[in-house]
Amino acid sequence: MTIQVTRVGRLNSEQVNSVLRSAMLAPSTHNTQPWLFRCTGTGIELHADPRRILPVTDPDGRELVLSCGAALFTLRTAIHALGFHPATTLMPSRTDPDLLAVVRPLAERMPDQKVVRLARAIPRRRTNRRPFLSSVVPKPTLAVLRHATELEHAWMPNFDAEQCHLLRDLTARARREQLADPAFLAELGRWTGLGANVRDGVPSYALEGSPADESWLLDEFGETAGDPRPAPLVVAIGSLTDDRLDRLQAGQALQRVLLTATGAGLDASFISPPIMVREARAELRRILGCGVWPQVLLRLGYGSPLPWTPRRPLDDVLLDTLISA
Repeated sequence: MTIQVTRVGRLNSEQVNSVLRSAMLAPSTHNTQPWLFRCTGTGIELHADPRRILPVTDPDGRELVLSCGAALFTLRTAIHALGFHPATTLMPSRTDPDLLAVVRPLAERMPDQKVVRLARAIPRRRTNRRPFLSSVVPKPTLAVLRHATELEHAWMPNFDAEQCHLLRDLTARARREQLADPAFLAELGRWTGLGANVRDGVPSYALEGSPADESWLLDEFGETAGDPRPAPLVVAIGSLTDDRLDRLQAGQALQRVLLTATGAGLDASFISPPIMVREARAELRRILGCGVWPQVLLRLGYGSPLPWTPRRPLDDVLLDTLISA
């Protein structure tokens, strides 16, 4: 079945369909895809889907808002690449906290080729849960990624060798705390290691070759133990404060960074335990020592090709939108 949605602003039905499908390719925790869209005559609304919150892993919805922020940046990028200006209003409603943004496609414009390159990376981006090669990420590339973060009003501190050592220990302790919680294990089992025909969650084929202990992200490169190995490139994406708007902006920064990295031939792994465990996140903030609230931890490097992870059908994520089959 082919879904055609109503036209929005300067976008015709086919273009609206295209940008929505691009937005749906954004990353999300456990591939929950916690977003909904409403198409009106003038704009595309992005809503959080509270039914897809992870009550154990993400009780305050921080990860949910980050995921929606990533979808929002992808939507903006896809609209821009078509030659339209994506005028965006964040948190537009005082009475509806789940309405996170409205994007209005306005006057036609010549697309910025940098944004076009980001748009081309949208279908190629993957979360790489496998060990990376030992090739070093060039410093100029790191500078480009840091600039990408700042364009979305977020910050990217990276970790020196001593901080990586502290982070490795923190990651191991936070992971042990998670694995000791039966409720966490039950929630993890509902969303990961699933069959090949699922449309959300993480199928088992996407986890093949990925060690269960996430501390490998900080010191393993998939090569023999005797080989000399450089320190891994670990970065944080953070915000100066920690409210819902900050998290939405950090999610946009995350996706800009991921698409920029994809365009540069890099892969990314999420280091989640120190972010998801409340006490560990506070300790991580102290390790960073720069006053930012850590929203995302990434390891960046060069990996091997990965299979695509599934997405929900378009009609599953549309609210009150005119569609035709």
